[in-house]
Amino acid sequence: MKLKAGQRLPFKRRWMQKTDYAARLKLLKSGLPRLVVRRGNDNVHIQIVQYDAPGDKTLVEEISKNLKKFGWKGHCGNLPAAYLTGFMLGKKAAKAGIASAVFDIGLHMSTKGNALYAAVKGVKDAGVDVAVGDEILPNEARIRGEHINPDVVKNFEEVKAKIASEK
Repeated sequence: MKLKAGQRLPFKRRWMQKTDYAARLKLLKSGLPRLVVRRGNDNVHIQIVQYDAPGDKTLVEEISKNLKKFGWKGHCGNLPAAYLTGFMLGKKAAKAGIASAVFDIGLHMSTKGNALYAAVKGVKDAGVDVAVGDEILPNEARIRGEHINPDVVKNFEEVKAKIASEK
C-alpha cells in the first residue's frame, strides 16, 4: 500500500479486509454480548464475546469438531454440524447465565438458510435469545440433513438428544 506525503495509514485490519469497523461499532453499541460464528471448510467455530476496552473477552465457545465426542459421524463443516454446534454452545451459554446475544456475521455473505444461520438457530433452540428473523433461517429438513443422506438424519437425532441430556 503506497501512501502520499501527509496521508495517514488506515487501520491494518481494515486494509487487510478483515474487519468492518462501522458494523462492529453498531454491534458494540447494543451492549449485548456478540454471537460470533465463523465457518471454515472443515469446521464451524462459534463464540459468545463480550466487549472489553483492553480486548474482547470470550465468555463461551464451541467448535464443530467437539461433536465427535457425542458420536457425530458426518462432516464437521456442513449445515447439520453447524446447527448442532450452535445447540451445544447455546446449552453452555444458558448454564453460564447468558440470556441474549446479538449476531455478528463478520465479513461473511448473508445468504438465506446458510450454515451461519443454522448455527444461530441451534443457539436459539438451546434457549439463548438472538434477534434474527425466522424467514432467513434454514428449514427443519435441511437442518436435520435430509438433503444429504437418511443416515445423517438418524445420527443428527442421536447427537442432538445426547447434547440435550448432558448436564
